[in-house]
Formats: sequence, C-alpha cells, structure tokens
Amino acid sequence: MQLSITLIIIIATCGISLMAFFNEKVFDDLIFYPPAITERKQYYRFFTCGLIHANYGHLFFNMYSLYMFGEYVESQFENVFGANGKWLYLLMYVSALAVCLLPTYNKNKHNSNYRSLGASGAVSAVVFAFMFLEPLRKIGIIFIPVMIPGFMFGFIYLVVSSILDRRGGGNINHSAHIWGALYGIGFLIVTGNFLSRYHLLESFLRQVQSYFGSF
Repeated sequence: MQLSITLIIIIATCGISLMAFFNEKVFDDLIFYPPAITERKQYYRFFTCGLIHANYGHLFFNMYSLYMFGEYVESQFENVFGANGKWLYLLMYVSALAVCLLPTYNKNKHNSNYRSLGASGAVSAVVFAFMFLEPLRKIGIIFIPVMIPGFMFGFIYLVVSSILDRRGGGNINHSAHIWGALYGIGFLIVTGNFLSRYHLLESFLRQVQSYFGSF
C-alpha cells in the first residue's frame, strides 16, 4: 500500500518532533532562529522549524488539521494537475514553510530573543487551498458546533489573525498563519493558470456568487 504525501509528512514530522522533545540539540539545530540565518547563513532553518513543535498539543493540532484537509487537497491536486499533482502538492507544502516566515525573518534578522517553530504556516496553506477549492464546504472549529462556508471561515480567520498579529504578545506567530494561508491560495491560482486546464479562480468566484445568489 502506497502512503500519501500527506501521511508521509505527518509521520516524518511526528518522528522528528518527538525526537526533539527529548533531545535539546536536535531542537536547537532545527528551530527558526533569525540571527543564525543572518550571521551563519543557515537557511535550512526556514524549513526544518516545521518539523518540530513546542509540545504534544501543538504537534497534535497541526498534524490533525493536516490530515483532515491534506488528504483531500492532495487528491484534488492530482485531479487538477494530473501526474504532477502529488509533487506540486509537496512543493506547495515545503515552500510554504519558508514563505510564511519571510515577513517574520525581515522583522527579526538580528533579534537574539526570537525563535519560532511548528508547521502551522504550511498547514494553513493546505487548509486555505481546501477552502479555495471547496469554498462552500462548511468548516468549524474543533469542539464548537457552528459550521460556516469555507470562504467565510477563511475571511474571518484572516481578519482575526491580523488583529492578533498587530496586537502582538503571546507565543503564536500569527504572521506565519496569515502568509501561509495567502500563499496556499496564491500557489493554486498561479500553478492552476499555467499548469492546468481548469480555471480555479473562476470556479471559486462562481461558487461564491452562487452562494449569495441563493438568498
């Protein structure tokens, strides 16, 4: 039985995260630490920080979200892009790890007190790719029994994340969530335009228009 790209990512991330929980050197070597990138050119940290997490809850939430949305998005990439779909899906995920952190890096190039970790930015790219492909599919927050169409959920999520990012404080990198989410949508629009016969943006707009037209 062939494992999906999504499951391979989850297995690898869980394995390395668990290793880092018990090995401080692994944790320190992989974490996103801007001065190490600026001064020692350790660019790999843009990617490796997505393989480690702060605690079990952080790891579970990210990997659960990736599993819930990633399997479907991966299959849709295959439908839209054909044989290259799986690799484009992997490219989106891996590149999102770095792209979502570029604004954070720009603000903290020499900040020795700043560190960041987790796959949240890349997972956001996958979740928003899902909402772009299926804007009318209803989504809710875990344990809260209120479901709304994905495009509405995405809009509210971005607004709230932007407010929290401006407010600052806390240990959550809201900027990475925002840029990861926008990157997931942008990646699909660009690759869909050049590498697929499907008009993904038109399909998204048509579905949203039909939703409002149903009232």
